[in-house]
Amino acid sequence: MMTIDKHALALTSIIGTSLDVLGALYLAYDLLGGEHGPLRTLTRAVTYGTLFGTGYGLALGPVFGLASGVAHGITLAWEYSRASRNEPRPGFWLDTVMSAIRGCGFGLGASYLFGARFGITFGALSTAGQAVAYRLGIRPTLDYRPATRPRLSRVLLLAAANRTIGYTATGYVSSLAAHEREHAMAVGLKAGLAIGVVTAIAGSFTPFIEWTADHVPERRMGVFGVGLILAGFTLQSVQYWVALLDVTVR
Repeated sequence: MMTIDKHALALTSIIGTSLDVLGALYLAYDLLGGEHGPLRTLTRAVTYGTLFGTGYGLALGPVFGLASGVAHGITLAWEYSRASRNEPRPGFWLDTVMSAIRGCGFGLGASYLFGARFGITFGALSTAGQAVAYRLGIRPTLDYRPATRPRLSRVLLLAAANRTIGYTATGYVSSLAAHEREHAMAVGLKAGLAIGVVTAIAGSFTPFIEWTADHVPERRMGVFGVGLILAGFTLQSVQYWVALLDVTVR
């Protein structure tokens, strides 16, 4: 008999509802101020959230992917939107807030995988590490250059290597804090490699995403909105198909 996990079913419905909301916002493009409204930033948030969320989800599971994807979508959209308008770099507190949001995303995902003690430690160390990196000038917008195609730069490779080493150490220390000494090195390597590889792959698409976000025709906004609503409706309907087909929920 076919079975489906209740958490997976709930997660599918949540994603579907979120897509419906986003689709409605895109259809309301003109009401939200057109090209001077918030949808350019929203486009970045959806794109980066999906890109990083999918990458982390494939490597570390759907819950980790969802939590970290939302956090990355929110923070990267805000930072790249500022960079596209040539605004000055934010100060210490805003940098720390961005670091904390991403740290919370990592912490929530890690808590689901390895327990609360591990997740809290992982999130706190992630926040501290990113905040220090910002102070040293290492930030997502360091090599901001929109382009018509993906680009893998030397700066991005160095950033990915830095995150791999940093999050390997973070995973190791978090495992020790969670009293999982025998698995500490394995967990650290898995976390570090996953985050480093996703950073390199997703980051290579950043120049193209940035160029696209500022050059998307208005009509395509509406088409994209319709697509999101249809995708959301499809995902939301899964729960009803499960009941109709008598699929066991465990």
